[in-house]
This record gives sequence, structure tokens and C-alpha cells, in this order.
Amino acid sequence: MDAILSFRDIGKQFYGNRVLSGVSFDVAAGQIIGLVGENGAGKSTLMKILFSMPEIHETGGYEGSILWNGSEVKFKTPFDALDAGIGMVHQEFSLIPGFTTTENILLNRESLHRSVLTDIFSTRISMLDRENMALRSKKAIAKLGVTLDPNMLIKEMPVGHKQFTEIARELCRDKVKLIVLDEPSAVLTESEAEVLLSSLRLLANEGIAIIFISHRLREIVDLCDQIVVLRDGQKISELPAKGSSVKTIASLMVGRSVETQGQTDVADTYMNYGSSEPIALSVEQLWVDMPGETVRNVAFSVRKGEIFGIGGLAGQGKLGIPNGIMGLSPSGGNVKLHGKPMQLGSPYAALKRGLAFVSEDRRGVGLLLDEGIDWNIAFSAMQIQNKFLKPLLGGLFQWRSDREMLNLANEYIKLLEIKCTGARQRVGNLSGGNQQKVCLAKAFALRPDILFVSEPTRGIDVGAKLVVLETLKKYNSEYGATIIMISSELEELRSICKRIAIVYEGRIEGILPHTAPLDEFGVLMAGAKSETQQGGRSEN
Repeated sequence: MDAILSFRDIGKQFYGNRVLSGVSFDVAAGQIIGLVGENGAGKSTLMKILFSMPEIHETGGYEGSILWNGSEVKFKTPFDALDAGIGMVHQEFSLIPGFTTTENILLNRESLHRSVLTDIFSTRISMLDRENMALRSKKAIAKLGVTLDPNMLIKEMPVGHKQFTEIARELCRDKVKLIVLDEPSAVLTESEAEVLLSSLRLLANEGIAIIFISHRLREIVDLCDQIVVLRDGQKISELPAKGSSVKTIASLMVGRSVETQGQTDVADTYMNYGSSEPIALSVEQLWVDMPGETVRNVAFSVRKGEIFGIGGLAGQGKLGIPNGIMGLSPSGGNVKLHGKPMQLGSPYAALKRGLAFVSEDRRGVGLLLDEGIDWNIAFSAMQIQNKFLKPLLGGLFQWRSDREMLNLANEYIKLLEIKCTGARQRVGNLSGGNQQKVCLAKAFALRPDILFVSEPTRGIDVGAKLVVLETLKKYNSEYGATIIMISSELEELRSICKRIAIVYEGRIEGILPHTAPLDEFGVLMAGAKSETQQGGRSEN
């Protein structure tokens, strides 16, 4: 097949740190290429080069060449790439919360009512043709085989629907010939992900080329025609997906053998928790008004030193629980910390009481993107606990110890294997997985008594997942911290948590030990308690 897109010996350095070296591969029309690698392997940088993102120009450009339809191109801006027929769905959402589905899909490409006045005075005084816009957006949505409300505001959508809206926006562009998808299924349920994969196969059959970036290696094997593996900025392998195994690809990515973790005994490895420990956190009649993650009358308790899991399908309310308790969404009910009532609705009050939160929205809630790694890790501890501040003149002034901040950042960079140019590198320039590790380090710096961790491994590779999970267990063991982990990955919860609560339609459907059979968890996720569960298997 003739290549529609070719990378030839692509290389890139950031401030003397080489992140890409001699990367070459082709993408043909109608072909689905799986691009895989650990966080920091160079995948995102390669796509930023393709789309001519400003940070590429601002840091000296790149080496090598890009061929589009057989001719070398050097796009000046991302808009040039879009005009050429290349679409991109980023890992982080780029939607306008106050706009509807239709308005986001057709942003800057709206249908207008023409008149004599617009011919004279330009389209600035035109009225929107909302009927035509609705038809266009529905056509794009239909290609995905999903049901989206064209008139729903983005801020009121479940996270999975936001992802489909992002993809529909690219499909609605004129003459789209290639789409890059960066972790498109990371926020989707299994059923939603299967719908997405089916839609992508249909698009490929229509001749649209696809670059599919994902850490879900089973999806890569099932969906793609060819797989390109990057490691430390170099192309390590290019192999057909057919006949490849997840284990082989994972080993190529990390440069070592990757074995599957056991499910039933791992949770005992580092656990301080015991049934005789006192209750650290008790929750009764909790309600949370979080768009797409509403919580209704939730009750559970967690013992000191326990790693407690909260799971369930997307949009059922599991994300609302930590956001409500930490004061990021309107909430009410009775929440007690070590037997004493907690004030709801105030993140500051929660942090002062010894709680910390690693949010699922790392860019929107968790990070100062324009600041360095050291500032991000130390900031909350400085603000809440006055760490890294030295009193001067009897406390009249305070002096900030940049050296202590730097030392702390370097400690966590080593512990969490954060790939960066140094502790002062701007966090906005890190890969998604490394940003997630910075969020964890920021929470650890508070030395919290209770740590909420929401989707801690979303969008990160298999090697980084193991680092994150092992670090959580180590933190639990060394400091006796109580950890409440919220995740869409059931196997991940079973590998680290002693007990797992399943949330369905805003309520806890049941709580099972991590050793319970998978089908029992499935019954709870479907909202139908088994006879065993009704008979008292659930434990609070």
C-alpha cells in the first residue's frame, strides 16, 4: 500500500535532553497503526511534531522529515495540519464546558444563514443555522454508533460522552484523511470502548488512516494492522498486530519481561490494615451533585491503615464520592474522621484535617502546568502546612527554602521514576503519565492521614502502572496511611485493595473482599445483587 504519511529519521531535543532519535515509519490510507511505548518514550512529542505545536518551534524545531501524500511538508501551525486533512483527538479534553455537543463539534465551522447584509458587511452579522448544525453533528455522531444529546452542555456530560464528542468533532471536518487518537478509550467503560473500536474499523474501511495510541495493549492487538513500539525515543520494533501477544509488546516497551500480577494475594503484601483497627473514616447518607457522577445516600466505613477500593462503571457515581468529600462538588451527609464530624464543601478544611486527593482531572485540578516539578510537589504542603517556610524576625516574615523543595522533588523523581530533564522542568511539558506521578508526589508531600486516589493509572503504560501501585502500597506500609482508591480497572483494584465497594446509580451496590469471584463483581456492576450478596457477603 502507498503511504499517505511517512516519518523519516525524526529526532528532537528539549534543552539538551534527547527525546526522539531516528524514528521512521509509514501509515497507509485505511490502515490502523498502533503506536505504543512507556510514558516518556516519545509518542506525544512525535505527534506534536506532526501537528507543528508551538513548543516544537520554540525549542529549536526537529530533525528529519515528514511526507504527506508523498511530498515533504513542514506545517507552520496546527491549523495547517487540520486543513491538510489530519485530525487529532488529544488525551486531555479540549472542549468548551459551557457549549453544547453540537456547538463543540462544529466550533469555528458553524453553518450560517446568508443574506444580502452578510454579502455586504461580512459573515460577522450572520445568524447561526442551528437546524443545519444539528444535522451535521448528528451525522458525525452516527458514524461512531453512539447516542449523544446534541443539545447537552459539555459540563453536564459523563466523561465517556465527552470523549465521543471529541472524536465526532474530528470526523465532522472536511476531507479528513488521517486521525490521531491519543488514549481515546482510557476514560471509557468496556462496552463504550468496544463501540469505539467498532467505529474505528468502519472508518478504516472507508479509507481513513488512523494512528491509535493506547496503553491498553489488548485493544492494540485486536484493532490495529501494524504496531510501532517506541522506547527511550527510538523505534524498537515494528510488527504486525496479527499473531502478536500482549506480553511480547509489553516486554518490547519496557525492555524486560513483564509478568501478570497475581490478583488474590498481592493485597496482603504491604497491608497494615487489620479488622481490629479503629474506623478512620465513616460515611453516612452522603449525596454529591457532580455532573455525570451523582451520588445518592452512600454509606461505608474504612479502617485505619486499610487500602479500600471503590469501583463501578463510568457515570455511576464512583468519582463523585471523593470529589464530594474533598469539597470539589456540592455535597451533604454525615462524614466523620476518627469519630469527629468533617466540614463538607471546603477543600481547605479537608486538607487541614489530614486528607489529600489525587484527582482524576490532573490538568484541571491537580497541577500548576506553567510551574516546575519542584513547585508542584511542594505547593500544597507549603500552603496548608507551612512546610519549606522559615520564620524571620520572630515570624514577621517567612523565607522560602528552595533547596528543600528541590531536594524533595529529586527524591520523588527517583522514587516514582518521573522522566524529566530536571526538578525545575515545566510540568505542562511532561507526558500524561509523568504528570500523574507528580500529582501523587504532591499528595505524598502532605503526609496525609487519609489519601483519596482517583483513577491513578489512567492513561499510563504498564511499567508506570506497576510503579504507581507499588508506591501506593509502600506509602501505606511505611506511614500507616489509609488509602481509598477509585478506579475503573477492577483487576487493578483487586491487586491492591482489601475490600472493594461497587457503585451503581449513585449508591453502593455492595462491598466484596478482593478474593471474591469476578462474576460477583459483575453482578454488582450490573445493579443486580446475587443471592450470596443479599445473604450478607457484603461488608461495611
